[in-house]
Amino acid sequence: SMEDLDAASLDDVHGWFKRYYGATNAIVVVAGDVDAEAVHASAVRYFGDIPAGPPLSRHKVWIAAEHGVQRRILEDRVPQARIIKAWNVPEIGSADGDYLNLATDVLGMGKSSRLHKRLVYDEQIATDVAAFVWLREIGGLLVVWATVSPGQDLAAVERSLDEEVERFIEDGPTEMELDRVKSEYRAAFLRGSERIGGFGGKSDILARSEVFGGSPDAYKQSLSRTASATPDQVRSASQRWLRSGETILEVHPFESGETTTSDVDRTQLPIPSEWPTPTFPELQRATLSNGLPVVLAERHDVPLIQVDLHLDAGYAADSLASPGTAKLTLDMLDEGTTSRGALEIGEELALLGATLQVESNLDHSSVRLNSLKENLAASLDIFADVVLHPAFGQEEFERAKKQQLASIARDQATPQAIGLRVFPPLLYGRDHAYGIPFSGTGNTGSVTALTPDLLRAFHERWFRPNNATLVVVGDTTLEDLLPQLEALLGDWLPGDVPTKPVGLVERPEQMRVFLIDLPGSLQSTLLVGHVAPPKANPNEIAIEAMNQVLGGSFSARLNMNLREDKHWSYGARTYFIDARGQRPFLAFAAVQTDKTKESMAEIDREIREIRGTRPPTVDEMARVVDQQTLTLPGRWETIDSIAGSIEEIVRFGFADDYWQNYPSAVHGLDVTQVGETATDVIRPEGLTWVVIGDREKIEAGIRELDLGEIQILDADGMPIPE
Repeated sequence: SMEDLDAASLDDVHGWFKRYYGATNAIVVVAGDVDAEAVHASAVRYFGDIPAGPPLSRHKVWIAAEHGVQRRILEDRVPQARIIKAWNVPEIGSADGDYLNLATDVLGMGKSSRLHKRLVYDEQIATDVAAFVWLREIGGLLVVWATVSPGQDLAAVERSLDEEVERFIEDGPTEMELDRVKSEYRAAFLRGSERIGGFGGKSDILARSEVFGGSPDAYKQSLSRTASATPDQVRSASQRWLRSGETILEVHPFESGETTTSDVDRTQLPIPSEWPTPTFPELQRATLSNGLPVVLAERHDVPLIQVDLHLDAGYAADSLASPGTAKLTLDMLDEGTTSRGALEIGEELALLGATLQVESNLDHSSVRLNSLKENLAASLDIFADVVLHPAFGQEEFERAKKQQLASIARDQATPQAIGLRVFPPLLYGRDHAYGIPFSGTGNTGSVTALTPDLLRAFHERWFRPNNATLVVVGDTTLEDLLPQLEALLGDWLPGDVPTKPVGLVERPEQMRVFLIDLPGSLQSTLLVGHVAPPKANPNEIAIEAMNQVLGGSFSARLNMNLREDKHWSYGARTYFIDARGQRPFLAFAAVQTDKTKESMAEIDREIREIRGTRPPTVDEMARVVDQQTLTLPGRWETIDSIAGSIEEIVRFGFADDYWQNYPSAVHGLDVTQVGETATDVIRPEGLTWVVIGDREKIEAGIRELDLGEIQILDADGMPIPE
C-alpha cells in the first residue's frame, strides 16, 4: 500500500537486502555452450566470497484454509464484465498440483475445452474463458474466469461456469480429454526447453527445479506424473482441493556456509575475451508444381517443425474490401472447414501436440503451424484444410464478429489503443492502404456490415499460391518435406491477385496537434511521428542504429530523459513500424497529466537535437553495435524466432544471406553516417501529434507550446466542432 511505501526507510531496504540476498538463499544456473568445470571455477571466483547470510525461517507448505464463500465487487473503466473464481490448492511439485494443472487444462485450455465450448462456442455468453493453476512455493491458486459478452448477464455466465466446474468435480475428465491435455503439456515443455533461458527455457527449468524441488532434475517427476495420470486421479484431486485446505509448518536446522577469498575487482564488469559468432541457418528453396515457393531452414536440435504460410495481403488489403475484413477472415480460418468443425480442429491439433495460429500485419497475412516431428503428416493435413477449405459458417461467423466488435470496444477504452487507431489515417489519409487502425480490427460500422460471403470473396482473392510463400523451419529436409507438401497443396490453383494502393504520401509542411479528451485520465498518452522510408532501403541498418540512440531501447535518450531523469513516465520509446511502403516513425510515452506540456517539449527537443546540435556520439554507437549484434545468438534460439527473421526476408525482398551479413554491416557503421541518417529521415517540422488525456487539465499548456494548430477529435479520430 502507499502507506507502507511512505513509511519505509532506507534502513528498512538495507535490512531486507542483508537478510534475503545471501549466498544460501540463491541459485545460479548457467545454460548454453559452456564448459562445466570452467563455469564452476568462475562461479567460485565471482560468487564464493559472498557471505551466506542469516538463517531464514521458511514455510515448506502453508495452504491457507478456506471457509464459506467470500464475494467482492470491483468497479473499473472496462468495456466488459468478468467473473473470476479462485481456490487455494497445493504447492508446486506436489502430486495434486500436477493433477489440478491437468484439470484446469481440460476446463479452459483451447477451443475444445469445456468452458470454451459451452460459454463461448455454444451459448455465446462469454468472449473468453480461462482456467489455470498458479503453483508457488508454499501453496497455490486455482483460478477460473469468464469475460461476459456485451449485452449478456453476468449472473447467467456465472451459473453456466459453476455448472461446468461442478460437473467436472463429480465426473472428472474423459480419457480423450486427458490424452489431449497431456499431449499439449508435453509439446509445451518441448517448445520451452528449446530455449536456453527465459520463461520455460532450460535455465528456468533447472533453477525452478532446484529452488522448489530440491534437485535440478525435479521436473522429471512432474513430467512422469503428468504422463501417467488417470481420470480418477484428476477427479479425486479436484474433489479434495476445490473446497478445502490445510496448514503445515516445518523447521529444520540451518546450515551456514563458508566464504572463499576472491581477487575480483567489483568496480569493473567482467568482459569476455571473445564473443560468440552468431549463425543463421542456410536457406534452401524449392517450388511446388503450382508455383508455390517453399523456403526451408533446417534445425535439428529438437523434434519440432514450424510451417508458416505468408500471403501478400495483410491489413492493407482492406483498402480493396472493408476495414476489418482481413483480420476477421484470418480469424475464421480455424473456425471450421468444409470437412471439420471448429471444435474438431482444436481437438485434433491438441491430440497431436500441434498449434495453429493466424495473424496479419500491414503487408502480410500468415497461417502458422507448429508440430511435433512425429505428427507432421497429420498436422499438415489440418493445416492445408484450414488454408484451402474454410467454411465461413454463419454461426461461427456471428460469434467471431461479436468478438471483433468487442475488441474494437476495448480499443476505444484504452488510451494507447485509441492513439494507434487514430494515428494512421492522420499520417496517410483514409484512402491510403495504410490509413487504417494498426490493430486491423476495423471500425464498428464496417465490421457490423461484414458477411460470410464477403470473407469468402477476400479468401478467394488473396489466398493463391502465386501470392504466397511457405516458410518451414525445423527438424526436416526438403527430400522428406516436398512430397508431403505437394500431396496436400499441389492442387491449389493460382489466380489473378489485385495490387494494393500503397502510394506515396507527402509529409505536412507544418506541425499538427490533435487532442482527444479522456476526462478523469490520470495520465496523458503522447504519440508523435511522420512517414519514413520503407523498411527495404539501402540505409536501413543506419536507421535502426539511429533509432536505438534516440528511443529504441531502455537506455536510449528519450527513455533516460522522461523516465530515469525526470520521472514523468514509466517508459518512452521511438519506433519505425515495419512496412513495405512508407512506414510510420513514431514516438510514444504515457506521462503524468501535470507534466504533459513539459514532456511534449522534451520529446520535441530530443527529436530536433539528434539531427542537429546533439548527433549520435561514439559511445552511443558502441553501445548500439553491441545491442544489435551481441544479442543475435539469443535472438535465434527457437524455430519460431528463425521463422520470424525469414519472414522479413520474404516480406521485404532481402537477399537470402541478409542475416549472415547483418553483423558485419552493423559493425561497418560509423557515427557520421548515423548522424547524417538522422538528418535525412527525421523531419521535426512535419510531425503529427496525438495527445490523449484530460482536456480540461492539459489543453492550456499544450497551446502555450505553440507547436501547431490544435484540433479536437473523438475516439474514432473524427473532428469535434469547437
